[in-house]
Amino acid sequence: MHTAGREDILVLIVFARAVILFLIVMIVIRVMGKRQIGELQPYELVLAIMIAELAAVPMENREIPLLHGIIPILTLLLLQVGITFISLKNDKLRGIITGSPSILIENGKIIESELKKLRYNLSDLLEQMRLKNFHNIADVEYAILETSGQLSIIPKSQKRPIIPEDLNIPTSYEGLTLPVIMDGKIKLDNLQKLNLDAVWLNSELNKFGINSTVEVLLASLDTKGELYIQKKSTKINKQGIL
Repeated sequence: MHTAGREDILVLIVFARAVILFLIVMIVIRVMGKRQIGELQPYELVLAIMIAELAAVPMENREIPLLHGIIPILTLLLLQVGITFISLKNDKLRGIITGSPSILIENGKIIESELKKLRYNLSDLLEQMRLKNFHNIADVEYAILETSGQLSIIPKSQKRPIIPEDLNIPTSYEGLTLPVIMDGKIKLDNLQKLNLDAVWLNSELNKFGINSTVEVLLASLDTKGELYIQKKSTKINKQGIL
């Protein structure tokens, strides 16, 4: 019994250590900024990998004090915040740390020297172009490899999609469509932004025969005053105009 109790305590300790390290890493990643893996700068990717490794070591080995994992993680966070802050103030240092964008295509012509310098092959370039719906290099004015590794493409003026401004067509303002109900729960903060309240919302729902927000999967309101409603467990969508 004594051995079983001791094992239970050890399991709880491992569980607690895992939860603590998980929460700390989540907070650190959150503080570092909202970016996908493919959008991280090289030094940010290195820091993210190091943070994950530092969290894994004390999680796997109970002999290592928890602080020996937490302190280095927080140190790397401070390092990332410091580098980011300094980079905002100093253009030269930012160029050294994050690099600078490189032009791979200019006026429909591939810049071979840049491809060799960056060790970026033609297959990768053509693949990235296809992913952005460009199949002909002659249609591209500029293709720029950003510091995050993403390829930005600026098409020639004759090849860009037609927009209303090209045809002198006036357009009305289009703002954000805000959800007011999500999975049965009222989004009070969005209602406040729209200068509306739950009483108004329930009144509108009653017009569609809905007696409770619990019945609603999603309801959203656009800047034209059109209310979109989808009930739960049904494929029927209803629309109403205020």
